[in-house]
Amino acid sequence: MPPDASQPVDAPLSRSAIFITLTVNCGGDALDALRGLCADLPSLVKAVSFRSPPAGLSCIMGLGADLWQRLDMGATPAGLHPFRAIQGVHAAPSTPGDVLFHIRASSLDFCFELATRLMQRLGGAVSVQDETHGFKFFDNRDLLGFVDGTENPVGLDLDAAVFIGDEDPGFAGGSYVIVQKYLHDLAAWEAIPTEQQERIIGRHKLSDVEFPDKDKASYAHNVLTNIEDASGQALEILRDNMPFGSAARGEFGTYFIGYAREPGRIETMLDNMFLGDPPGNYDRLLDVSRAVTGCLFFIPDADMLDRIGAGQPALDAETDAGGEADGAPAGRTDGSLGLGTLKQGN
Repeated sequence: MPPDASQPVDAPLSRSAIFITLTVNCGGDALDALRGLCADLPSLVKAVSFRSPPAGLSCIMGLGADLWQRLDMGATPAGLHPFRAIQGVHAAPSTPGDVLFHIRASSLDFCFELATRLMQRLGGAVSVQDETHGFKFFDNRDLLGFVDGTENPVGLDLDAAVFIGDEDPGFAGGSYVIVQKYLHDLAAWEAIPTEQQERIIGRHKLSDVEFPDKDKASYAHNVLTNIEDASGQALEILRDNMPFGSAARGEFGTYFIGYAREPGRIETMLDNMFLGDPPGNYDRLLDVSRAVTGCLFFIPDADMLDRIGAGQPALDAETDAGGEADGAPAGRTDGSLGLGTLKQGN
């Protein structure tokens, strides 16, 4: 089970979502407004969800590396750093983002009501960098026609994949999330024969059945994003991707959102996609899907949100005295947790 104080990262995937990325404006008043919202977030969610508990309304709040330093918390989660841009055959940009709200519910009206209340609370303290409204498309498919999220972990495997543990005890129960918006060239995609589309993805389009390993192309999406540690254990993440778009503007896309107990596993997947594994053997899906945003956030647990709201340091003196809780473990300068050497899965 997840720690009791954790934000609802592992809440059931929903039919509607709103993703909001903000930057916090300069000045102490802006930070005070942000701190106040951190303290009151659970009560705001409860006030809106009370109208219909079956709607399953939830909200996850993530904080970026630059904002964390401005909050002067005295200690930094070991994996927190700005999103690292990637320049390969295709590019994954790094874009501004101090705060992420991931709002989920069974219907968009609940998401919209909560988003409205959140923005009213923050007012002029923030600038909007992106707002995306996502929806489920038929039987959990993306706009390219393939089922998305098939390989998400479940049960205890899910909790182990997304919640920080003893490797960073001062921030245990938290999580990390990486978000990217991808815009699809649907005309180009639909011009590709279905058989080749299936080779690009690594599974059958209609049935969602995965190809046997021996039949997968080395550049298949589910090959490059299947990674293991040095002992051969799969390093999993939770994806809650959503289609979005505008028929009138001809905009069709996928909002990628991936949660993990440390960001290195998602970054390795992205390196495999954009740089290739081996280098040059990149994800052919990127020929028709262009990344236009990229941000990394830390997901504090409820107790940490309370500390932020009260202007208290992230760790008390006893925890901080332990050594490795303040920043990255000794001997590592890249912000990673050193959970094991990553390699491409078979």
